Amino acid sequence: MATTELKVQEKQAVSAVTMKVFRFDPEKDKTSRYDTFQVPVRPGMSVLETLFEVLDKQDSSLAFRYACRGAVCGSCAMYINGSYRLACETQLSSLGSKEITVGPLPHLPVIRDLVVDMAPFFEKYDRVMPYLKTQSEPPEKERLQSPKQRKAINEAIDCILCSCCYSACPMTWTHKEYLGPSALNKAYRFVADSRDEATAERLKVVSGEDGVWCCHTIFNCVEACPKKINQTDAIEILRRKTVSQKLKFWKR
Repeated sequence: MATTELKVQEKQAVSAVTMKVFRFDPEKDKTSRYDTFQVPVRPGMSVLETLFEVLDKQDSSLAFRYACRGAVCGSCAMYINGSYRLACETQLSSLGSKEITVGPLPHLPVIRDLVVDMAPFFEKYDRVMPYLKTQSEPPEKERLQSPKQRKAINEAIDCILCSCCYSACPMTWTHKEYLGPSALNKAYRFVADSRDEATAERLKVVSGEDGVWCCHTIFNCVEACPKKINQTDAIEILRRKTVSQKLKFWKR
């Protein structure tokens, strides 16, 4: 056989990966389980693409979330091989294993298979007023911001609301009213924004026992974040600002 033909056959050769996927349908199942699938893979294949292979060719009942496929929306956040990851950007080759275990985000109610209930997460996110609030008259064109002012929120603004940090935080597991690292990071994002004029109002929301003082500085959130945001640092800054605000009040 010619060398050229051998190379073509090598390129066309397809390897396989074993996928162990978490399954649970509350309408049918009493307990959860992991189903195993043998999936042919191609170079450059992501975990999300592999799940589509299962859905399209082996089990059409598999449920999972996805949207942008570009690591921007956060919809496909999952627990993959023991780590918090976005399925769309996680290359099979980066996992270094022929056996891939995929589960839903831990410590969140499972709706079905890999789909979790995000309602508690977004309820707390809504509490911190995740939008610009102003009281002054609007300018003629726009509220300007210098590059230096914008730099203060560069990291915090990258949050894609995937809930990995929320799922990884031990305090959200045990303290159901805790706002959580993502909501507190978002609060910091607006407190640090030079255009926002609701700092006092927002600090009042985050300054209680369900807010910044509930954080135990464990750094699970930082480790879990697929965007490498330091939520703990944002929480520490909010703590200092709440203390400063209290001191100003007492000195009056």
